[in-house]
Amino acid sequence: MSGSVRVRVPATSANLGPGFDSLGLALGLHDEIELTELDGGRSVVEVHGEGVGRVPRDERHLVLKAACATYELAGVDRPPLHLTCHNAIPHSRGLGSSASAAVAGIVAACALLGPGKAPDDEAVLDLAARFDGHADNVAACLYGGLVVTWCSAGSFRAAHLEPHPDVVPVAFVSAHSSSTEATRGLLPDRVPHGDAAFTASRAALVVHALTRAPDLLLPATEDRLHQPYRRPAYPATAELVDALRSAGVPATVSGAGPTVLALTTGEPLPEGLPTSGFETVRLPIDTAGAVVTG
Repeated sequence: MSGSVRVRVPATSANLGPGFDSLGLALGLHDEIELTELDGGRSVVEVHGEGVGRVPRDERHLVLKAACATYELAGVDRPPLHLTCHNAIPHSRGLGSSASAAVAGIVAACALLGPGKAPDDEAVLDLAARFDGHADNVAACLYGGLVVTWCSAGSFRAAHLEPHPDVVPVAFVSAHSSSTEATRGLLPDRVPHGDAAFTASRAALVVHALTRAPDLLLPATEDRLHQPYRRPAYPATAELVDALRSAGVPATVSGAGPTVLALTTGEPLPEGLPTSGFETVRLPIDTAGAVVTG
């Protein structure tokens, strides 16, 4: 073996209501991987936890593909790799599992390449965003906390913000999976100007609410750009969001769903919520992002 590294990456929630394809939040639920360079032979993949028996165990595995892309970007010949994954982030639930996998592979490969060979921070973000397709998820996973992302001159960028310490996310993790591609297909090509203006105001407000004024989170998380159009894809999710918001709890669809994210300030949740088919999990905000642990 030539070198080995361990990386921990957090789950993420994208959009946060009105911040479609631009806002992301890192959550305290983690996957951990170990990536080892081998002196010879073929690459090997081991998977434990979430995804066992369902994800590829060869070079099609997303973490390994992302690591290989990093070596290619660096212009370095890639040795065979041994990848071990310990997965806790649910797959296809709206918690950024694919973004976490991409970030894990890229960060691990950068650590193995070392200073002088590894791509710089901006190149890492851009590679991860292009690899996964969701800059909001990958930036939150990379940096932790709250992020605002955008694309400028063909490259993805992100600004990192510190969330208010009183914000306590609660995830209602659905037992059912959802396809981002399918739910995105429900979105119209055009929306009314009034709805666009409404959502723009709320996107600005939710950044203020999450960082400075959590008491404004209920109005700040209103959205007219994407959630209303996706309701047919997950009626139970829409019902739970409606019930939470009617009870005064700021709630959104997490990413493309079907998980629901409530942005509470630690108060007890109302009773009688329609949570059948959901697991209620209080998750702290992850402020560290992707971390090389060994």
